[in-house]
Amino acid sequence: MKENVLNAKKEIVSEIVENINKSEAIILVEYRGLTVEQLTDLRKKYREKNVGYKVYKNTMMNLAFKETGHEDFTEHLKGPNAVAFGFDDPVEVAKITHNFAKENDKLVIKAAILDGKIIEIEKIKQLAELPSREVLIAQVLGGLNAPISGFASVLNQTLSKIVYALNAVKEKKEAEGAA
Repeated sequence: MKENVLNAKKEIVSEIVENINKSEAIILVEYRGLTVEQLTDLRKKYREKNVGYKVYKNTMMNLAFKETGHEDFTEHLKGPNAVAFGFDDPVEVAKITHNFAKENDKLVIKAAILDGKIIEIEKIKQLAELPSREVLIAQVLGGLNAPISGFASVLNQTLSKIVYALNAVKEKKEAEGAA
């Protein structure tokens, strides 16, 4: 094998390894039967959410996944495969892939890695049904804000009762003084 071909293959494996290492989630799909238009639509959806999507040769992916300690993942590398790398939000890559697969039955989700562990396909569906990161953050902040609001309300009621009591004492003293 020529040295320049070998170097090119090493670069591809290095690229895959780098993408694996910086991904929050990785989803392997089989795209056989999808039209160019459908694939273009899928790539566009991925690009909008900072998800990398690329078709690599199975032998290159096999080497990269073994190098990153995901030997079990390589058993899914049969047939025409593409891989989606979720760099920012694992929920987004799962949502896009799952929703696209529901609309286009030719896209088959074969395997996934989340937080460095291979997960079942069913987990991808569950992940896809989660609200987005922004919605989850808003829900958490709303939950944190509720006890603070309740505490402020209790303090306000207590202060109001003290003011009413002091006002009643003042009125009573004024009434006694006038009498």
